[in-house]
Amino acid sequence: MTETPTELPAVDPQVSAERRIARRTWLWRVALAVLATGVSWGLWHLLIARNHIRTDNAYVNAQVVQVTPLLAASVAELLVTETQTVNAGDVLVRLDNANAKIATAHAEAELAAAKRRFSQAVANGEALSAQVDASVSSLDQAEARLRTTEIDFDKAQIDLQRREAVVDSGAISGEELTQARRAFEVARALRDSARGGVAERKAARRTAQGQLDANDALVRGLSVETDPAVRAAQAQLDMARLDLERTIIRAPVKGVVSRIQAQIGQRLSPGQTIMTIVPLDRVYVDANFKEGQLGRVRIGMPAALTSDLYGSDIVYRGRVAGFSGATGSSMAVIPAQNATGNWIKTVQRLPVRIEIDPHQLSAHPLRVGLSMDVEVDVSGQ
Repeated sequence: MTETPTELPAVDPQVSAERRIARRTWLWRVALAVLATGVSWGLWHLLIARNHIRTDNAYVNAQVVQVTPLLAASVAELLVTETQTVNAGDVLVRLDNANAKIATAHAEAELAAAKRRFSQAVANGEALSAQVDASVSSLDQAEARLRTTEIDFDKAQIDLQRREAVVDSGAISGEELTQARRAFEVARALRDSARGGVAERKAARRTAQGQLDANDALVRGLSVETDPAVRAAQAQLDMARLDLERTIIRAPVKGVVSRIQAQIGQRLSPGQTIMTIVPLDRVYVDANFKEGQLGRVRIGMPAALTSDLYGSDIVYRGRVAGFSGATGSSMAVIPAQNATGNWIKTVQRLPVRIEIDPHQLSAHPLRVGLSMDVEVDVSGQ
């Protein structure tokens, strides 16, 4: 049985023309949309994108302050806790100050003794000066006495010579000659004694003068404030007072206390880290840009930053403060070794420091380690 072929329905020429017109119109609309998108992207890239570089490989950082004692002592009081906000100068820890107080009292006593010794030296100078004057007067008296004895000696010698000259003529008796000789010996002994007294007085005067000169060398041109011994004692007292003051450990900066590593009663040693303080008003951002992005970046260029903590509603203003001296990989504990046969180039990242407006930090504080999105405006280059 032969089948009759099915006849296709007739197409209205007017409907076919309308479909072609609609298809052409849709294609033109698509083409215009693509063209508009391309032009918009081109203008955006030309005016905006090419003048901005962006990275989300950025983190909040800060110069964390380590709190350490400057002398060895035990912890008497611990006055802060973790996460507590402190201001510069707030007391953090009190150390046992018994030894420091004793050292201060000892230094005060040494200073008083040094001042007394200087005053005694000044008084001794006056006494030694009086001794020198007395020795001079005593020497004058001894010399006067020597002159007297020399006169008496000369007279006794002349008398003896006269009597010895006439003794053979019998003009004088033997007893008179004996008395003359005795008077001569007495005069000579008195003269020799006077000479010894003068020598003794001269030695005493030289001794007194030497003692005066030695004492004067210690105090000449000095006062109780400028005396070396007094100044040394004053320095020891200042050191003792400084150690006593250092038994109170204060916050060097404003920030948040973290990582407390001290307990009451613990014996601390100088330089031991007992806690850290994070200065939240001085945080900055380390943005790790790809090396190909940094050709036009210069110090001082403006930057816009957003944090995952606050979202895109809060945009921080910042500026480029500097560039790291090395890439992150080269500063790693185990740097990458590319001197191998299967070397594959890896794009490196260089940390760029971004400083943030402190007023914004005060209004919206950040914490160290938070992630940030950074966009730097390089249109000024």
